[in-house]
Amino acid sequence: MITVLTGAGLSTGAGIPDFRGPDGVWTRHPEKARLLELDVFVGDRDARIEGWRDWATHPAWEARPSPAHRALASLVDAGACRTVLTQNIDGLHQAAGTPDDAVVEMHGALATTSCLGCGFGLPTREVVALLEVDPDPRCPYCGGILKPDVVYFGEALREADLDRASREARGCDLFVAIGTTLQVYPVAMFAGSALAAGASLVIVNASPTAYDAEASLVVREPIEEAVPALVEEWLGI
Repeated sequence: MITVLTGAGLSTGAGIPDFRGPDGVWTRHPEKARLLELDVFVGDRDARIEGWRDWATHPAWEARPSPAHRALASLVDAGACRTVLTQNIDGLHQAAGTPDDAVVEMHGALATTSCLGCGFGLPTREVVALLEVDPDPRCPYCGGILKPDVVYFGEALREADLDRASREARGCDLFVAIGTTLQVYPVAMFAGSALAAGASLVIVNASPTAYDAEASLVVREPIEEAVPALVEEWLGI
């Protein structure tokens, strides 16, 4: 059984820039990083307004799945992969056809928004549609601050997601890390967990990672080409 972990490098092929890469959002605009700090979001109305403007124009709204997303969906559909762990918030795995229950969005999802006060949830598109009228949107029930269901700095990852990721990493035969430098913890530790449990490790990433020396295969070719080729090989196509 294969467990897949995907990072920002997978979605750059779909037109969504990463944060830390050579042309990343924070590389070009380092001041933007503070907008994803929970304390700043809660305590600074101007930062909230700027943050919501950025979410409203995020490339994820117009992005379409890449050939790599579609190849991974076929891997799940064939029964060779039970779970795709992703650090991405763009929903492109589901858009490519991977079932919701096979995707673990470790860092949350942009598609939905919740009230930090009462927990009321609604589609983020509905919030974005009202930003011209209310640039600092509030909960219609309790007046609390609304925030996209993306994990900000200062927030903990969901325990249920961490538990499932740990089980899938320890229970697979092959762990495949795609488009991630394996530097952001706790998600990066699952490659090590898989290795410790006896799984093989495949890394598909443009730049070196901390686990390259322990991988049975490291692929530097473009993800949009490499992943479909690997999936065909694994499925015997």
